[in-house]
Amino acid sequence: MMTTTPIAHCSFCGIEKTPTTPLIAGAEGYICEACVRLANQVVTSWGHKRSLADLHGPLPTPAAIKTRLDEYVIGQDSAKEILSVAVYNHYKRLKHESEQANISDKNDTIDIEKSNILLLGPSGTGKTLIASTLAKIVGVPFAVADATTLTQAGYVGDDVETILTRLLDVAEGNVKRAEWGIVYLDEVDKLARASESATVVRDVSGEGVQQALLKLIEGTQVKVPQKGRRRENNEDVIMDTRNILFIAGGAFAGLEEYVAKRVKPTHQDIGFHAQIETEQKLSTNRLLAEIQPADLKRFGMIPEFIGRLPIIAVLEDLDEAALVRILTEPRNALTKQYKKLFTYENVTLEFTPAALTALAKKALARGTGARGLRSIMEHVLRRCMFELPSRKEVLRCIVDEDAVNGTGEINIIEEEAEKEAVRVGR
Repeated sequence: MMTTTPIAHCSFCGIEKTPTTPLIAGAEGYICEACVRLANQVVTSWGHKRSLADLHGPLPTPAAIKTRLDEYVIGQDSAKEILSVAVYNHYKRLKHESEQANISDKNDTIDIEKSNILLLGPSGTGKTLIASTLAKIVGVPFAVADATTLTQAGYVGDDVETILTRLLDVAEGNVKRAEWGIVYLDEVDKLARASESATVVRDVSGEGVQQALLKLIEGTQVKVPQKGRRRENNEDVIMDTRNILFIAGGAFAGLEEYVAKRVKPTHQDIGFHAQIETEQKLSTNRLLAEIQPADLKRFGMIPEFIGRLPIIAVLEDLDEAALVRILTEPRNALTKQYKKLFTYENVTLEFTPAALTALAKKALARGTGARGLRSIMEHVLRRCMFELPSRKEVLRCIVDEDAVNGTGEINIIEEEAEKEAVRVGR
């Protein structure tokens, strides 16, 4: 009696093997091509869900994001509100897409595009700090790339793909997690071309980099080399940049001049009908608040690059009062940091109100914003920090205005002097 050999069929969907429908044989079953593709989609969905689970709890609301930013960044309320809404909408979209990955709704054909951000503001106003704090709040990888080191492919310098390499390093090689990260492009204003007119000289580190960044910022699949990592066959990793939020920042010095030419009223009347110019010159902050894409184009940014950064947030220049608050109020304020350093030597560090004002005035005179406060503080405390480890009898160090201005020394109170002051006070 002859026995017929059973026809092989897919263990998942049951389709039989035919000359046009090959099956992949396993140890105890078969699988067809369609089920392999479906399984790949499911596994990809798991990766997105794991990336979502890595977020620090539920996605915070825009108000909660701004409240957290207030703990680290002083002032800049308008910019913080714009960024809080933009980051919330970006990750709300990713969260929704991740949760709906296994649900196919043919009627839902609306694709929400990501909105990258352009930060404008003088040096030292907190652009990098805001971007890094946002990534910390949401709980995603964050990488900083200096635009001045980038060049077109084929020239000496960093290619734009190195940005993704840094992000992947921060994500410890986890591609899915890196694809949900934030990239901050610093000094992006240095990519501006010399003028609006075309030039015969090839601008490999300016306009050429803007062109190279277009696809990366908008969303594309990029091969990222795996330098220093153990991978089978040394294969490159494919990263999808559609879900990476790009924040570009720059001082854009001189941009206010282009805005002023556009917003300044032109009076054609003469004689008795002519209007007398009595208004003061508009401040830089007010001018930057009126910025339009056309102004950025005149500055030297190409229209395609401007269009991929639709959200513009302007950071205001810091005044003396803001710098004093920066010295004392944030969670990681400079005075708190140095006080912590002094406690390691069992010494109490104190600053008088006049000393804080003098520190702020010095930073304003240097024109470096909040970034210059640390170097001034180091200069003021350097001698004291040099001597303290060798003087175990010191209890307190008081910094006053004269110590900051260099006309006096830091008041160092030793243990015996403290006891004598207490005895006399009695």
